[in-house]
Amino acid sequence: MKKVGLLAAALFCLQGAYSQTVEKVTSPADWVNTLMGTDSKVSLSNGNTYPAIALPWGMNFWMPQTNTMGNGWAYQYTADKIRGFKQTHQPSPWINDYGQFAIMPVTGTVKFDQNKRASWFSHKSEVAKPYYYSVYLADPDVTTEITPTERAAQLRFTFPQTDSAFIVVDAFDKGSYIKIIPAEKKIIGYTTKNSGGVPANFKNYFVITFDKPFTVADTWHDSVLVKGQLELQANHTGAVVGFKTSKGEKVGIKTASSFISFEQAELNLQREIGQDSFDATCQKAKDTWNKELGRLAVEGGTVDQVRTFYSSLYRVLLFPRKFYEYNNKNEVVHYSPFNGEVLPGYMFTDNGFWDTFRAVHPFFTLMYPSLSAKIMEGLANTYKESGWLPEWASPGHRDCMVGSNSASLIADAYLKGIRGYDINTLYQAILKNTENEGPLSSVGRLGVKYYNTLGYVPYDVNVNENAARTLEYAYDDFTILQLAKALNRPKKEIALFEKRSQNYRNLFDPETKLMRGKNKDGKFQAPFNPFKWGDAFTEGNSWHYTWSVFHDIQGLSDLMGGREAFVGMLDSVFNMPPIFDESYYGTVIHEIREMQIMNMGQYAHGNQPIQHMIYLYNYAGQPWKTQYWIRQVMNKLYHATPDGYCGDEDNGQTSAWYVFSAMGFYPVCPGTPQYVFGTPLFPKLTMTLEDGKKMVINAPGNSEQNLYVQSASLNGQPYAKNWISHQDLQKGGALEFRMGANPEKTRGTDPSAYPYSYSNSKK
Repeated sequence: MKKVGLLAAALFCLQGAYSQTVEKVTSPADWVNTLMGTDSKVSLSNGNTYPAIALPWGMNFWMPQTNTMGNGWAYQYTADKIRGFKQTHQPSPWINDYGQFAIMPVTGTVKFDQNKRASWFSHKSEVAKPYYYSVYLADPDVTTEITPTERAAQLRFTFPQTDSAFIVVDAFDKGSYIKIIPAEKKIIGYTTKNSGGVPANFKNYFVITFDKPFTVADTWHDSVLVKGQLELQANHTGAVVGFKTSKGEKVGIKTASSFISFEQAELNLQREIGQDSFDATCQKAKDTWNKELGRLAVEGGTVDQVRTFYSSLYRVLLFPRKFYEYNNKNEVVHYSPFNGEVLPGYMFTDNGFWDTFRAVHPFFTLMYPSLSAKIMEGLANTYKESGWLPEWASPGHRDCMVGSNSASLIADAYLKGIRGYDINTLYQAILKNTENEGPLSSVGRLGVKYYNTLGYVPYDVNVNENAARTLEYAYDDFTILQLAKALNRPKKEIALFEKRSQNYRNLFDPETKLMRGKNKDGKFQAPFNPFKWGDAFTEGNSWHYTWSVFHDIQGLSDLMGGREAFVGMLDSVFNMPPIFDESYYGTVIHEIREMQIMNMGQYAHGNQPIQHMIYLYNYAGQPWKTQYWIRQVMNKLYHATPDGYCGDEDNGQTSAWYVFSAMGFYPVCPGTPQYVFGTPLFPKLTMTLEDGKKMVINAPGNSEQNLYVQSASLNGQPYAKNWISHQDLQKGGALEFRMGANPEKTRGTDPSAYPYSYSNSKK
């Protein structure tokens, strides 16, 4: 009885720790769990993330590597061995890595093979923060610590007493070079290993300096140790340096890399670390994260909510990657992953716009407009250097996903007042996309001739995922329409994109009230199974993609038969069983499995196409349903744990949904200056905008039960709309929500409260 009582008390205390409220967050970086989403595998993604040891948008990340060289799932939470500590540029396991090399401590005998040097470890002796990582390696009896800068890092190894302490450097296969310089306590090298999207001269040059002289200095290639040789170039090279160490002795490493040259790598090291100690670099990294994460200050949430919020915000701030460096004149330069030249100006990479146009880049336009301006300059440079806008870059063009959603990024940034880049070049690049197929299916517009003549990409002309392409092209054409008007383009051009923005109508099937593939002859594809994934759609089915009319929800509602029918279709998404047809893929892909096991009907939050759909009740006078389902998704599908996501995190997009939703609104239609209301998660959230203004979002009384918005006010004045403008948020002030436990079914019901729809703008 006594043991049972103690157990019950312990469980009560644990529950209390998670339900107690956090009144103030003083160091948001310490609330981040970088392991969120790392319990993933090919067949089931709980995030497909890795614990990135990095600064926001840093050129280089670091990570512990549990899997073998070349495996996209480089760190898996269920693993029990670490093979090395890797500099990485991986944006996704599906896209994989480039510019990578690894460092690993060993003791006793020299072990440089990735499997032989692997050491047992436990999460119980692992500390994983954005600015600092530490783990105890059991086999060599060594503790490894890492702290980052944007292009450099410091590593620190605490060794036992031994005359056989070694550090292995692995420059990886597919062509690498290594050189040991004992007099300078230095190793330099380069790696060419990549996963595509690079020119022939691609190299990542690295420099590693040590704070202790070497007693051993050998190189190796493949499986052969070459004793006494200090320089090697081969398919797979590496180095081993050794020392005598006393118990608890710390050996420090400073390292940096460059895509330009060894000299630039040295410059990056001196500029970003110089004479700083490990602890000084760590403090600077922590301060940087606290500054950026602290731009959104939350109060009154539970421990779990605060952890999940800042862990998600950390993910939003990782990509796109700064693919530029500062030369010896302090000028911004970059190695072009498109033509192999070193050129002036900004460049960003490691981003799939099919994912991130939805919420990540709108978050930057709201909170980081100067960053957004640099990203726009980078897009213009990409077009000048390759002839095309990027849609999935890593580091150059990659053949992945559909749409030409770069138009959405560019239009949204310009229409929200962001300047300081060549908008005319970007607009010409957008126009080129609308008339041409690219060298890869993901660049330009695949099926564009059909789209421009028929108003849709047909199902039967061997263009895969044709309905998805049509819907995304139509939305992108709407954003081009808005940009064309802002740039005072010719009336004929404006009329063309206005017409094309309505091409979504060509795929609407009035019989099923769903989007459906259509053949070249104008007949709908048959037989039609709305639960069939892929085929006419991209990583989803018709129930997911039907809502991809971001710019004209009223038009979609009208096609479905009006407000009541539209709401009925929205409700059906959650009311249907999670059945599926996987025949197009020939196997149950992980996105399907994730929808199935979440038990939310056909709602597949683990993938991007449907993530905005919950907010659409605001367009039909039932905002309380948006509020209900948002809180359901946030509570059920997100946690700051290794299995904390419900599918691929994808460069910050699934995280950005959570961050925006916690703020109380979401950018359903980038390219319009509106954010659609949901329900705020915290009693108080303070946004510190880039110019220092503050927008305070108050929701006193907010709780798990009080999730429904009863009324709203903006700067003390009653606010009846179901959305708030970008301009109002940028002004700062106070947005207040009165919360309650029951739906308020009179607020937001009048069409005058609805967010923007193209069809309403024409009435």
